[in-house]
Amino acid sequence: MSTTDIHQPSDEAPSSARWVLDPARSTVEFRVPHFWSLITVKGTFDRIDGSLAIAPEGSWTIAVGLEAASIDSGNARRDKHLRSADFFDVAQHPRLGFTSTSAVREGDVLRVSGELEAAGRRVPLSFEAGVGERGDELEVEATTTADQRAFGMTWSPLGMARTPATLYMKARLVRA
Repeated sequence: MSTTDIHQPSDEAPSSARWVLDPARSTVEFRVPHFWSLITVKGTFDRIDGSLAIAPEGSWTIAVGLEAASIDSGNARRDKHLRSADFFDVAQHPRLGFTSTSAVREGDVLRVSGELEAAGRRVPLSFEAGVGERGDELEVEATTTADQRAFGMTWSPLGMARTPATLYMKARLVRA
């Protein structure tokens, strides 16, 4: 898990507010080592939504949702397989996402814990995110890893797909 630095004008939390993810200026990517780690399969989810709320006492609540069928790895055949029951099983589980159970700001770092849901399974996930306020916008950027096997994604002929998957998100949020 790592944090990407984002310039932040002060250590003060942004004022209490609700923020909504701007999907046109936000990115969710994944990278999975493949072919015995000789290559990396990369992709994005093209349809995302989310929100971030900051309560008056300073607690943060984060939710990010993705349409599983919007997966795009740049290879139509592979994307079809990723949508199948071997992986995301979009027919049974059309959405995946993350919901925080705790988010605490410490200086310019947001320490986040919650649950990542994919293929009908929920797995605990903790990571650090950089956060910056830009007027009426927030920018949140995080990189973490998740073991895809925890979601039942075990298809891997001859053990070619490796773990863990790297997950990256850069989100631009606007005041609701």
